[in-house]
Formats: sequence, C-alpha cells, structure tokens
Amino acid sequence: MNPFSSELWSPYVVGAGIGVLLWLGFLLSNKAIGCSTAYARTSGMAEKFVRGDKVKEKPYYKKFIPKIDWEWMLVLGIVVGALISSLLSGSFRIERVPQVWENSFGSSQILRFAGALIGGILLGFGARMAGGCTSGHGISGTSQLSLGSWLAFLFFFIGGILTAVIIYGGI
Repeated sequence: MNPFSSELWSPYVVGAGIGVLLWLGFLLSNKAIGCSTAYARTSGMAEKFVRGDKVKEKPYYKKFIPKIDWEWMLVLGIVVGALISSLLSGSFRIERVPQVWENSFGSSQILRFAGALIGGILLGFGARMAGGCTSGHGISGTSQLSLGSWLAFLFFFIGGILTAVIIYGGI
C-alpha cells in the first residue's frame, strides 16, 4: 500500500516528519518553524499594494517586513502538500458546508462563512498576541523548552478539547 495515497496518515510518521522538518529548519536557517508571521506579512503586502510604501512606516511592519520569506513558503508548502495529498488519496472535494459543521450548526452557508471568518480573525489575532501559533509554540517553542510555549501549547490543547466538545457534543 502506498502511504501517499492513504486518506489517513500515521500520526507517528507525521510527527517524526515534523520533527525532521524542525531539525532541518534549525540546521539550514537557524530558525524555528512557524506560520502566523506569514499571514501578518501577507496582510502587509496587501496593504502595500493599496497604500504603497507608507506601510513601511508602521512600527509593526518595521519588525515584520511585508515580504515573501521562508515562513511564507512554508505556508504555501502546507497548502500545496495538502492539495497533493488529497488528490493522491482521492479524497479531494469542495464543500461549502462540511458535514461536521452541518451536523452541529445546520446547513446555512452564510453561518458557515461567518463562523470561519470570525474564527480566522480571532485565531490570527490570538496567534500574534501570543507571539506565535501552534506550530511556532507547540512544535518549535516546546522543543526549545520555552516555558511560555509550553503554557501556550497547554491552552491550545484545552481550547481544542473544548471546541471538539462543542462541535461533537459530550466527552
């Protein structure tokens, strides 16, 4: 059986792969892996498209220069990799309202869009407030034994459990 054509991958193999990616990131670039900064840089690039070089005057964008960098390419790789994986496994499909959402909240596309938009904004804002996302804190920070990352990871986990209880009901 070809593991690349499987719809479900072993969490042990995936975890080991992420660990190797983390090692390679440190070895080749002396940087930890993370994704949330790429979204902040993308918003800066979009703002630069509208406002021009005025965006460079903002203190935030002096620290996080709006440009395509290795984190941005990591996010692109995640999207392209997920697409390739879903195509190889035959599980690719476009869903306006996923079944899990419909079972819990109904089939309204507007409600689904609003939930996704609000959730995305809150996630992005929270990740920037926390100084990183699940990959930045949960993978890179914890591997460096950062106390702040361990605390962030703990609350990510608690939030995930609470979200699962809300969506799936019960424990």
